[in-house]
Amino acid sequence: MQTTLTLDDDLAEALKERARRADQSFNQVVNDTLRRGLSPALAEAEPGYVVRPHRSGFKPGVDPLRLNQINDSLEAADFAGSPPQ
Repeated sequence: MQTTLTLDDDLAEALKERARRADQSFNQVVNDTLRRGLSPALAEAEPGYVVRPHRSGFKPGVDPLRLNQINDSLEAADFAGSPPQ
């Protein structure tokens, strides 16, 4: 179906930029964007990335949640000119 649509300037520029980056036609980008906006289930079905968890490699006894605390201690010791505790 062919129709005339008036877009705000900022939206038109954003769609043109997206079309350029995706190497797709302006019409295709507008259609895809409208489809995703009108159908949340369709948007969720196409993830932009996939997270694949893996082991961090920390040895037993190392708490990865306290690594910043170790770094802060080293920085404070360096600033004070004393050996770290």
